[in-house]
Amino acid sequence: MNELFSTESPVVSTTLALLVLLSVATWSIALMKLRRQLQDRQRNRAFLAEFWAARDWSSAAEVAARGEGDVARLAQSGFAELKALGAERQDLMHTGAPQEVLERQLRQQAQNIQRSHERGLAELATIGSTSPFVGLFGTVWGIMHALQNIGQSGAASLDVVAGPIGEALVATAIGIATALPAVMAYNYFLRNLRLRVAELDNFAHDFLRLALKHNFKG
Repeated sequence: MNELFSTESPVVSTTLALLVLLSVATWSIALMKLRRQLQDRQRNRAFLAEFWAARDWSSAAEVAARGEGDVARLAQSGFAELKALGAERQDLMHTGAPQEVLERQLRQQAQNIQRSHERGLAELATIGSTSPFVGLFGTVWGIMHALQNIGQSGAASLDVVAGPIGEALVATAIGIATALPAVMAYNYFLRNLRLRVAELDNFAHDFLRLALKHNFKG
């Protein structure tokens, strides 16, 4: 590691240090999101199994009240809105047909859950798209610095030229190595997010159908 930052140009050394920090940030975000994804997947699976095994609508409400995970949050929001509709609140939020009010609440809750899972994706996309250019900047600056030194010394042998330029090219390699995991993690979590949104939409439609069958009573 000390040899990696032992370049003569402080700009190249700073560029390499920045790329290392971006790589650490990428793996930290990816590992945290992966851990949360596994937890949410287990919670959603357990909640859905218990919810659909409920004997009646009131039992399903009890299951939702003690449930955990994204789908449980969506169900809790739906039952809370049904209670508000049952209380016949007279305000703008609950103005309209019960089905429209409940559908709007479920859609808003699903969007809130989606936004919570989008955290970190922008950072991964930024790291994946900018790291190669950061590395390329370090390489260009290192080559320019090496050529200036060669011009001042007046020596242009292969040993003199290859060493500094080879060190400068390391920045491009590290930039690409930093970008690849970020891009792969971004694509993976983006696809997973789309699957989660589809799961939430399917449950919202089923919940709305059941609420309609029970006359929007929670």
